[in-house]
Amino acid sequence: MDGRGGKSVVVVGAGIVGAATAYFLSRRGYKVRLIEAVAPAAAASGSADGAVSVASKRPGPMMTTALAGIALYRQLEREGLFSGLFKQRPTVMVAEDESEVESLVGHADALAGEGMSLRRIEGEALRRYLPDVSPGVRLAIEVGNEGHAIGYEIVRRLIAASGVAVERDTRVLGLVDSGSGGSIAAVDTSRGRAEAEHFVIAAGGGSADLIGLPGIVRPRKGQLVVTERAPMLATTLPGALMSCRYLLSKDAIQGGGTAARRFGLVVDPLRTGQFLIGGTREETADTGNDLAAIRHLLASAVRLLPPLERLRVIRVFAGVRSATIDGLPVIGRMAGYDNLVVATGFEGDGICLGPLVGQAVSRIVAGEPGELDLRPFSPDRFAQRSLVA
Repeated sequence: MDGRGGKSVVVVGAGIVGAATAYFLSRRGYKVRLIEAVAPAAAASGSADGAVSVASKRPGPMMTTALAGIALYRQLEREGLFSGLFKQRPTVMVAEDESEVESLVGHADALAGEGMSLRRIEGEALRRYLPDVSPGVRLAIEVGNEGHAIGYEIVRRLIAASGVAVERDTRVLGLVDSGSGGSIAAVDTSRGRAEAEHFVIAAGGGSADLIGLPGIVRPRKGQLVVTERAPMLATTLPGALMSCRYLLSKDAIQGGGTAARRFGLVVDPLRTGQFLIGGTREETADTGNDLAAIRHLLASAVRLLPPLERLRVIRVFAGVRSATIDGLPVIGRMAGYDNLVVATGFEGDGICLGPLVGQAVSRIVAGEPGELDLRPFSPDRFAQRSLVA
């Protein structure tokens, strides 16, 4: 099918980034083909914790971008696009021992230095604020103005609002060079060739080989648990309860840790009255769950919030996110190709950043200056690549 009659774009990947890109491009009048290997939100976007949060970020480009991402969620909720899907709430980070307290205080100071709204809670005030948490918790830091959204619901809403039909069960096999240099003419798929004037690769882990970054963009698995409903208990938490060990887990990965599996801990009260408990960080593309990891997560969660011991587990699952070797996503135009844009490598930040990145990518495609500084995320920082063509 020839898509060159007008402003045409092929978007590869119908996760949250691809869906948002399709939405914002369609609003600009582009004719969009949204090509998906399986189904919308079938991979990381459908198995995420839903955090729309800056609490775990360090000062720098990811924190700046996450703040802009949260602001866009609020705007889209006010405008009605995300009505009923985005829940505004704080994140509460807690520390249990001296080393965790030291780490959390340092992190809170960094957040405060960036102008974040914080509240430090300890002693009797902590017991009143979090009556059901373990008495071993010594310090809590509340980070305000955050939120939560279920990834697959956001994807579904974006696609419906875009009016774009998703081409499901269609694998992209490679990119077709124009032959004249400097541009892509088409993508070859399992159902034939798709031509367009512009191409966006937002296929998560499937992006790496297409854009020539295998080993740079790589899989990272996270196992999670969902409990039965306990609305009375859920109301005792103002928002997600994040152990300082979550921050230490992220630091170990970004610091070049080599362990095959690391654990953080977030206990998240969902609007259904259930709890989402996560998670692991594992250097594998396997999507299975294993008993040892689930036992560890549950034991850690019960130690932090003892009443969880009374609840039944109704679901365990795992998501595989695309991560990069330097901890930053890859967003921008591919050097040497004037009509090829990539957006991948978000790991656990895709739900928070997805709508914002889709908006930014639509501006790149349109040739407009963006409001975001995307230079830290440029694919140019990885010099050696070979496109699949």
